[in-house]
Amino acid sequence: MTRTVLPTILIWALILAAGAFALRWMEFQYLARAFPWRVYIGLIGAAFAAGGVWVGWRLAARAAPAPFARNTAAQAALGVTGQEMKVLEHLAAGRSNKEIAQALGLSPNTIKTHIANLFAKLEVARRTQALAKARDLHLIP
Repeated sequence: MTRTVLPTILIWALILAAGAFALRWMEFQYLARAFPWRVYIGLIGAAFAAGGVWVGWRLAARAAPAPFARNTAAQAALGVTGQEMKVLEHLAAGRSNKEIAQALGLSPNTIKTHIANLFAKLEVARRTQALAKARDLHLIP
């Protein structure tokens, strides 16, 4: 177990032990006889639900990812132009050639040329390969 998980589990175990002790203590007290058993079942259920949410929150907490930083050295080494980068970003968004052409104000044939140039520079044959390699090189997020 990692160091962050162990203290959370130990704290939760102590809370459960304290709850069990409190229930045993209350068993002999006036409140245990004054209210119906359904009230106690509801309180125990609410305590377990709150504890489960707390433990889940602690165990599932993740640090925010670092902001994306484009690898300009790889971009320059491959000779990828700014316009080709825009086309690559639109490809990553899942847009078709026609949609990219409309968004960038270019003809579909120009987009096809940019994509062919990207494929040659990235040494790939398909869009999925181009996107995977561009992500590996940190050209796109």
